[in-house]
Amino acid sequence: MRRILIVGGGYAGFYTAWRLEKKLRRREAEVTLVDPRPYMTYQPFLPEVTAGSVEARHVAVSLRRNLRRTHLIAGSVVHIDHASRTATVRPPDGPERELHYDTIVITAGAVTRTFPIPGVADEAIGLKHVEEAVAIRDRLLTAFERAAALPPGPERRRLLTVTFVGGGFTGVEGFGELLSLATALLKYYPELSAGDLWFHLVEARDRILPEVTDEPGRWVVRHLEERGAHVHLGTKLVSADDGHIVLSDGAEYDNHLLVWTAGNQSNPVVARHTDLPVDESGLFRVRADLRIGTGDAPVPDAWAAGDNAAVPDLASDLPGALTVPNAQNAVRQGKRLAANLVADLRGRKAKPYVHHSLGTVATLGLGKGIFQYRRIVVTGLLAWLMHRGYHVLAVPTWERKVRVLLVWIAALIHGRDIVSLQSVQHPREAFVAATLGARDRRGTTAGAPE
Repeated sequence: MRRILIVGGGYAGFYTAWRLEKKLRRREAEVTLVDPRPYMTYQPFLPEVTAGSVEARHVAVSLRRNLRRTHLIAGSVVHIDHASRTATVRPPDGPERELHYDTIVITAGAVTRTFPIPGVADEAIGLKHVEEAVAIRDRLLTAFERAAALPPGPERRRLLTVTFVGGGFTGVEGFGELLSLATALLKYYPELSAGDLWFHLVEARDRILPEVTDEPGRWVVRHLEERGAHVHLGTKLVSADDGHIVLSDGAEYDNHLLVWTAGNQSNPVVARHTDLPVDESGLFRVRADLRIGTGDAPVPDAWAAGDNAAVPDLASDLPGALTVPNAQNAVRQGKRLAANLVADLRGRKAKPYVHHSLGTVATLGLGKGIFQYRRIVVTGLLAWLMHRGYHVLAVPTWERKVRVLLVWIAALIHGRDIVSLQSVQHPREAFVAATLGARDRRGTTAGAPE
């Protein structure tokens, strides 16, 4: 059987393997997928996880439950030598191993882009994975509990100060959802008021949401500011040492929660640890049919899709345009890639990837959103409903769709769940404290006078 190796279990990788299982005949090919996580994260729901509108487990789609005929390996591919058809895998435990393949599909995605800004490595949380979204939510909820026990002053203000760096879709959606949660929490804390909340969105460019046109982008800024947010456009983060924020526009303040959403950069394995051709941005050079290579020089048995690939956008009128690295394209590229792999395996011609955008939609908090398709712009409740409707249809598997819908229905009836479980990030603290307390009691008893 032909050995197909898929590197990465994100959108493109998951959908490639999922479709291959449906299209391949028995014993036609052996499919192996390598990823350090046992699940695919549906990232468009992460902002709603931060607000408690979606349960964390419901945005994670189990690879083993859904890929029954795919050989799954937990680990990270750290080197690809296509000349010898070999990939080096680093598992969580034990030594590195080499995997031999006949065809490779690289859908390793991108990594968070960071800059050497003082304090960011120590203070910031990303918003690319489930555990990050949960940590953001729990930290905000815990901050409310602590702030409510304090008198008005600098420490209360610091605990209720939140900064998001990055004004793309992830940053704006996460910011809007967390602001919506914070505003909703005030009714449970009579000690606090809206004036205690300080939410800052920092964007280096002079506008947010580059995926929409100028006027809708300006509307989003006005909308957030009307809700009490501070939007810093054309501004960079200078320092975050010890939680003290310094911005290039001169603003300085003490901060409790720093969320970094300043875009993505090329996967280091793709950019530096493979003999396959990459462009100046560290992305694979990919043809329209998703083969790695150029139109005149395709690389045999090598394919790529998703955020680690520079895929030509055949639906664009601009020469040399590339597809936008988002979930909408990654999912469809994965499906097209699976069909092309089967066609190539059976001696048929692979088809090019073409996708006309369905528009852009973003949530800005409970009941608030924005949608744009060409010149059509929808804002408010209707856009928010469109966002929820689209993504509940797009999240893979009916099991996950049903679970998400049930949580939304429960929240509609009973409201948000506002319990913080930050202690689960340190599960042994209570046990260790009890153990030390028992030891102290034994020592006191042993030393007591008769």
